[in-house]
Amino acid sequence: MKFLDEAKIYIQAGKGGNGACSFRREKFIEFGGPDGGCGGDGGNVVFVAKPNLNTLIDFRYQQHFRAEVGRPGAGRNCTGARGKDLLIQVPVGTQIMAEDGQTVLADLTEAEERFVVAKGGHGGRGNESFKTSTNQAPHFAEEGTPGEELWVWLKLKLIADVGLVGLPNAGKSTFLTALTRARPKVADYPFTTIHPNLGVANVDGRDIVLADIPGLIEGAHTGAGLGVRFLKHVERCNVMIHLIDATDEKITQNYQTIRQELEAYSPLLAQKPQVVVLNKCDALTDEEIKKKKTALKRKCKCDVYTVSAVAHTGLKDLMRQVVRFF
Repeated sequence: MKFLDEAKIYIQAGKGGNGACSFRREKFIEFGGPDGGCGGDGGNVVFVAKPNLNTLIDFRYQQHFRAEVGRPGAGRNCTGARGKDLLIQVPVGTQIMAEDGQTVLADLTEAEERFVVAKGGHGGRGNESFKTSTNQAPHFAEEGTPGEELWVWLKLKLIADVGLVGLPNAGKSTFLTALTRARPKVADYPFTTIHPNLGVANVDGRDIVLADIPGLIEGAHTGAGLGVRFLKHVERCNVMIHLIDATDEKITQNYQTIRQELEAYSPLLAQKPQVVVLNKCDALTDEEIKKKKTALKRKCKCDVYTVSAVAHTGLKDLMRQVVRFF
Protein backbone atom coordinates (compact mmCIF):
# COMPACT_ATOMS: atom_id res chain seq x y z
CA MET A 1 0.00 0.00 0.00
CA LYS A 2 1.35 3.40 -0.94
CA PHE A 3 1.83 6.02 1.77
CA LEU A 4 0.15 9.42 1.53
CA ASP A 5 0.04 11.85 4.44
CA GLU A 6 -1.68 14.89 2.87
CA ALA A 7 -4.82 15.28 0.79
CA LYS A 8 -7.22 18.07 -0.16
CA ILE A 9 -10.88 17.12 -0.56
CA TYR A 10 -14.25 18.77 -1.17
CA ILE A 11 -17.03 18.21 1.36
CA GLN A 12 -20.74 18.89 0.86
CA ALA A 13 -23.46 18.10 3.38
CA GLY A 14 -26.93 17.14 2.18
CA LYS A 15 -29.58 19.73 1.26
CA GLY A 16 -32.77 19.76 3.32
CA GLY A 17 -35.90 18.47 1.65
CA ASN A 18 -38.62 20.88 0.52
CA GLY A 19 -41.85 21.21 2.47
CA ALA A 20 -45.07 20.06 0.79
CA CYS A 21 -48.05 22.21 -0.20
CA SER A 22 -51.03 19.92 0.08
CA PHE A 23 -54.73 19.94 1.14
CA ARG A 24 -56.93 17.23 2.56
CA ARG A 25 -59.47 15.70 0.22
CA GLU A 26 -61.77 13.33 2.12
CA LYS A 27 -65.25 12.08 1.44
CA PHE A 28 -68.08 13.80 3.34
CA ILE A 29 -65.67 16.48 4.71
CA GLU A 30 -66.79 19.80 3.30
CA PHE A 31 -63.73 21.87 4.07
CA GLY A 32 -60.29 20.25 3.72
CA GLY A 33 -57.43 22.01 5.46
CA PRO A 34 -53.70 22.10 4.63
CA ASP A 35 -51.79 18.91 5.39
CA GLY A 36 -48.41 19.44 3.73
CA GLY A 37 -45.59 17.82 5.73
CA CYS A 38 -42.08 19.14 6.35
CA GLY A 39 -39.00 18.05 4.45
CA GLY A 40 -36.29 15.96 6.07
CA ASP A 41 -32.93 17.38 7.13
CA GLY A 42 -29.91 16.73 4.95
CA GLY A 43 -27.19 14.33 6.08
CA ASN A 44 -24.03 15.49 7.85
CA VAL A 45 -20.47 14.72 6.75
CA VAL A 46 -18.61 13.06 9.63
CA PHE A 47 -14.95 12.03 9.92
CA VAL A 48 -14.27 8.85 11.92
CA ALA A 49 -10.78 7.87 13.14
CA LYS A 50 -10.01 4.20 12.47
CA PRO A 51 -7.03 2.40 14.09
CA ASN A 52 -6.61 -0.04 11.18
CA LEU A 53 -5.67 2.73 8.71
CA ASN A 54 -2.24 4.36 8.37
CA THR A 55 -2.39 6.27 5.07
CA LEU A 56 -4.57 8.74 3.19
CA ILE A 57 -3.99 7.04 -0.16
CA ASP A 58 -7.74 6.51 -0.74
CA PHE A 59 -8.22 10.26 -1.07
CA ARG A 60 -5.93 10.38 -4.09
CA TYR A 61 -8.61 8.60 -6.11
CA GLN A 62 -11.67 10.33 -4.69
CA GLN A 63 -11.69 14.03 -3.75
CA HIS A 64 -15.41 14.88 -3.71
CA PHE A 65 -17.74 13.71 -0.94
CA ARG A 66 -21.44 14.49 -0.67
CA ALA A 67 -23.92 13.41 1.98
CA GLU A 68 -27.46 12.32 1.16
CA VAL A 69 -30.13 14.98 0.68
CA GLY A 70 -33.28 15.07 2.78
CA ARG A 71 -36.48 13.78 1.21
CA PRO A 72 -39.33 16.25 0.53
CA GLY A 73 -42.46 16.30 2.65
CA ALA A 74 -45.78 14.93 1.43
CA GLY A 75 -49.51 15.19 2.02
CA ARG A 76 -51.28 13.86 5.13
CA ASN A 77 -48.62 15.60 7.23
CA CYS A 78 -45.94 13.13 6.12
CA THR A 79 -42.44 14.34 6.99
CA GLY A 80 -39.69 13.52 4.52
CA ALA A 81 -36.95 11.08 5.53
CA ARG A 82 -33.71 12.52 6.87
CA GLY A 83 -30.66 12.15 4.65
CA LYS A 84 -28.08 9.61 5.82
CA ASP A 85 -24.86 10.92 7.30
CA LEU A 86 -21.73 10.34 5.23
CA LEU A 87 -19.01 8.71 7.36
CA ILE A 88 -15.47 9.25 6.06
CA GLN A 89 -12.87 6.95 7.63
CA VAL A 90 -9.39 8.37 8.28
CA PRO A 91 -6.35 7.09 10.22
CA VAL A 92 -5.92 7.92 13.88
CA GLY A 93 -3.71 11.03 14.08
CA THR A 94 -5.37 12.84 11.17
CA GLN A 95 -5.78 16.59 11.38
CA ILE A 96 -8.68 18.23 9.53
CA MET A 97 -7.63 21.70 8.45
CA ALA A 98 -9.38 24.59 6.70
CA GLU A 99 -8.67 25.42 3.07
CA ASP A 100 -5.85 27.76 4.10
CA GLY A 101 -3.94 24.72 5.36
CA GLN A 102 -3.21 26.43 8.69
CA THR A 103 -6.43 26.54 10.72
CA VAL A 104 -6.96 23.24 12.56
CA LEU A 105 -10.64 22.26 12.65
CA ALA A 106 -10.12 18.95 14.45
CA ASP A 107 -7.34 16.61 15.54
CA LEU A 108 -8.48 12.98 15.70
CA THR A 109 -6.06 11.28 18.09
CA GLU A 110 -8.32 8.57 19.55
CA ALA A 111 -9.77 5.49 17.88
CA GLU A 112 -13.43 5.92 16.83
CA GLU A 113 -13.28 9.65 17.57
CA ARG A 114 -15.74 11.59 15.40
CA PHE A 115 -15.97 15.11 14.04
CA VAL A 116 -18.88 16.65 12.12
CA VAL A 117 -17.14 18.77 9.49
CA ALA A 118 -20.28 19.88 7.61
CA LYS A 119 -23.87 19.97 8.84
CA GLY A 120 -26.79 19.13 6.61
CA GLY A 121 -29.41 21.70 5.66
CA HIS A 122 -32.74 21.97 7.47
CA GLY A 123 -35.86 20.60 5.88
CA GLY A 124 -38.41 23.16 4.69
CA ARG A 125 -41.76 23.48 6.47
CA GLY A 126 -44.94 22.32 4.75
CA ASN A 127 -47.99 24.54 4.34
CA GLU A 128 -49.64 22.94 7.38
CA SER A 129 -47.00 24.67 9.55
CA PHE A 130 -48.07 28.09 8.25
CA LYS A 131 -51.79 27.71 9.06
CA THR A 132 -53.13 30.48 11.32
CA SER A 133 -56.53 31.76 12.37
CA THR A 134 -56.35 34.45 9.71
CA ASN A 135 -54.77 32.30 7.01
CA GLN A 136 -56.36 28.88 7.21
CA ALA A 137 -55.40 27.76 3.71
CA PRO A 138 -51.81 28.80 2.96
CA HIS A 139 -50.85 27.96 -0.59
CA PHE A 140 -47.11 27.96 -0.09
CA ALA A 141 -44.41 25.85 1.56
CA GLU A 142 -40.78 26.39 2.49
CA GLU A 143 -37.78 25.12 0.56
CA GLY A 144 -35.04 23.21 2.33
CA THR A 145 -31.79 25.00 3.11
CA PRO A 146 -28.51 23.91 1.45
CA GLY A 147 -25.97 21.93 3.44
CA GLU A 148 -22.56 23.28 4.36
CA GLU A 149 -19.81 22.84 1.78
CA LEU A 150 -16.08 23.46 2.00
CA TRP A 151 -12.62 22.34 0.94
CA VAL A 152 -10.50 20.82 3.70
CA TRP A 153 -6.95 19.55 4.02
CA LEU A 154 -6.29 16.20 5.65
CA LYS A 155 -2.85 15.94 7.23
CA LEU A 156 -1.72 12.73 8.87
CA LYS A 157 0.66 12.68 11.82
CA LEU A 158 1.44 9.10 12.72
CA ILE A 159 0.89 8.07 16.32
CA ALA A 160 4.12 6.53 17.62
CA ASP A 161 5.92 6.26 20.96
CA VAL A 162 9.44 6.56 19.56
CA GLY A 163 10.70 8.42 16.49
CA LEU A 164 13.91 7.49 14.67
CA VAL A 165 15.91 10.39 13.25
CA GLY A 166 19.32 10.63 11.65
CA LEU A 167 21.22 11.12 8.42
CA PRO A 168 20.63 8.84 5.43
CA ASN A 169 22.37 5.47 5.87
CA ALA A 170 22.51 5.83 9.65
CA GLY A 171 20.83 2.43 9.83
CA LYS A 172 17.33 3.49 10.88
CA SER A 173 15.51 0.96 8.69
CA THR A 174 17.81 -1.84 9.79
CA PHE A 175 17.26 -0.77 13.40
CA LEU A 176 13.48 -0.94 12.89
CA THR A 177 13.77 -4.35 11.23
CA ALA A 178 15.87 -5.72 14.09
CA LEU A 179 13.34 -4.68 16.75
CA THR A 180 10.03 -5.23 14.98
CA ARG A 181 8.35 -7.26 12.27
CA ALA A 182 8.32 -4.27 9.95
CA ARG A 183 10.17 -4.85 6.70
CA PRO A 184 11.18 -1.47 5.25
CA LYS A 185 13.48 -1.33 2.25
CA VAL A 186 17.14 -1.65 3.24
CA ALA A 187 20.02 -0.89 0.85
CA ASP A 188 23.55 0.57 0.86
CA TYR A 189 22.67 3.91 -0.72
CA PRO A 190 21.17 7.14 0.67
CA PHE A 191 17.41 7.83 0.80
CA THR A 192 16.43 4.16 0.73
CA THR A 193 13.47 5.15 2.91
CA ILE A 194 11.21 7.58 1.04
CA HIS A 195 8.18 7.43 3.34
CA PRO A 196 7.67 6.76 7.08
CA ASN A 197 7.45 3.19 8.36
CA LEU A 198 5.90 1.95 11.59
CA GLY A 199 6.83 -1.06 13.68
CA VAL A 200 5.88 -2.47 17.08
CA ALA A 201 8.64 -3.62 19.43
CA ASN A 202 8.03 -5.63 22.59
CA VAL A 203 10.11 -4.45 25.53
CA ASP A 204 9.68 -6.59 28.66
CA GLY A 205 6.07 -7.33 27.76
CA ARG A 206 5.23 -3.79 26.73
CA ASP A 207 4.45 -2.87 23.12
CA ILE A 208 6.29 0.20 21.84
CA VAL A 209 5.44 1.78 18.46
CA LEU A 210 8.46 3.07 16.50
CA ALA A 211 8.34 5.43 13.52
CA ASP A 212 11.18 5.46 11.00
CA ILE A 213 11.19 8.62 8.88
CA PRO A 214 13.32 9.38 5.79
CA GLY A 215 16.81 10.65 6.57
CA LEU A 216 17.59 14.33 6.94
CA ILE A 217 20.53 16.13 5.39
CA GLU A 218 22.03 19.55 5.87
CA GLY A 219 19.65 22.19 4.51
CA ALA A 220 16.59 19.93 4.82
CA HIS A 221 14.54 22.80 6.28
CA THR A 222 15.05 24.64 2.95
CA GLY A 223 13.90 21.61 0.94
CA ALA A 224 17.23 19.85 0.40
CA GLY A 225 16.92 16.09 0.00
CA LEU A 226 13.41 15.04 0.99
CA GLY A 227 13.07 18.15 3.16
CA VAL A 228 11.47 18.11 6.60
CA ARG A 229 7.89 17.30 5.52
CA PHE A 230 8.07 13.94 7.30
CA LEU A 231 9.22 15.37 10.63
CA LYS A 232 5.57 15.95 11.59
CA HIS A 233 5.34 12.19 12.10
CA VAL A 234 7.62 12.37 15.14
CA GLU A 235 5.95 15.43 16.68
CA ARG A 236 3.64 13.21 18.76
CA CYS A 237 6.42 10.86 19.95
CA ASN A 238 7.43 10.69 23.59
CA VAL A 239 11.11 10.37 22.76
CA MET A 240 13.41 10.41 19.73
CA ILE A 241 16.23 7.99 19.05
CA HIS A 242 19.00 9.85 17.22
CA LEU A 243 20.97 7.23 15.27
CA ILE A 244 24.50 8.05 14.13
CA ASP A 245 26.69 5.95 11.85
CA ALA A 246 29.68 4.97 13.99
CA THR A 247 31.78 4.18 10.91
CA ASP A 248 31.64 7.81 9.76
CA GLU A 249 34.61 9.98 10.73
CA LYS A 250 32.43 13.06 11.31
CA ILE A 251 30.10 11.78 14.01
CA THR A 252 30.02 15.03 16.01
CA GLN A 253 29.38 17.09 12.89
CA ASN A 254 26.63 14.69 11.82
CA TYR A 255 25.00 14.99 15.23
CA GLN A 256 25.07 18.78 15.03
CA THR A 257 23.60 18.74 11.51
CA ILE A 258 20.49 16.87 12.64
CA ARG A 259 20.08 19.04 15.73
CA GLN A 260 20.19 22.20 13.59
CA GLU A 261 17.57 20.82 11.20
CA LEU A 262 15.26 19.90 14.09
CA GLU A 263 15.59 23.38 15.60
CA ALA A 264 14.96 25.03 12.22
CA TYR A 265 11.80 22.95 11.77
CA SER A 266 10.38 23.40 15.29
CA PRO A 267 12.05 24.49 18.53
CA LEU A 268 9.45 22.42 20.42
CA LEU A 269 10.44 19.29 18.51
CA ALA A 270 14.12 19.95 19.20
CA GLN A 271 13.34 20.08 22.93
CA LYS A 272 11.83 16.61 23.00
CA PRO A 273 13.79 13.98 24.95
CA GLN A 274 16.32 12.21 22.78
CA VAL A 275 18.50 9.15 23.12
CA VAL A 276 21.78 9.39 21.20
CA VAL A 277 22.92 6.09 19.72
CA LEU A 278 26.05 5.04 17.83
CA ASN A 279 25.01 2.37 15.36
CA LYS A 280 27.08 -0.11 13.29
CA CYS A 281 29.51 -0.63 16.15
CA ASP A 282 30.15 -4.19 14.97
CA ALA A 283 32.44 -2.68 12.31
CA LEU A 284 34.72 -0.99 14.90
CA THR A 285 37.21 -2.13 17.50
CA ASP A 286 36.54 -1.58 21.19
CA GLU A 287 39.16 1.17 21.26
CA GLU A 288 37.58 2.99 18.31
CA ILE A 289 34.13 2.72 19.88
CA LYS A 290 35.39 4.14 23.18
CA LYS A 291 37.12 7.04 21.43
CA LYS A 292 34.09 8.00 19.32
CA LYS A 293 31.68 7.54 22.19
CA THR A 294 33.71 9.92 24.35
CA ALA A 295 33.89 12.56 21.60
CA LEU A 296 30.15 12.37 20.93
CA LYS A 297 29.27 12.45 24.62
CA ARG A 298 31.36 15.61 25.00
CA LYS A 299 29.43 17.19 22.10
CA CYS A 300 25.85 16.26 23.02
CA LYS A 301 26.35 16.44 26.81
CA CYS A 302 24.27 13.32 27.44
CA ASP A 303 24.69 9.56 27.63
CA VAL A 304 25.60 7.82 24.38
CA TYR A 305 24.59 4.21 23.70
CA THR A 306 26.34 1.84 21.33
CA VAL A 307 24.48 -0.78 19.32
CA SER A 308 24.66 -2.84 16.16
CA ALA A 309 21.33 -3.33 14.46
CA VAL A 310 22.83 -5.89 12.07
CA ALA A 311 24.41 -7.98 14.84
CA HIS A 312 21.47 -7.36 17.23
CA THR A 313 23.80 -6.23 20.01
CA GLY A 314 22.88 -3.64 22.64
CA LEU A 315 19.29 -3.29 21.43
CA LYS A 316 17.49 -4.66 24.49
CA ASP A 317 19.46 -2.50 26.92
CA LEU A 318 18.87 0.54 24.75
CA MET A 319 15.10 0.02 24.57
CA ARG A 320 14.90 -0.43 28.34
CA GLN A 321 16.45 3.01 28.67
CA VAL A 322 14.01 4.44 26.12
CA VAL A 323 10.99 3.10 28.02
CA ARG A 324 12.01 5.20 31.03
CA PHE A 325 10.87 8.33 29.17
CA PHE A 326 7.23 7.17 29.03
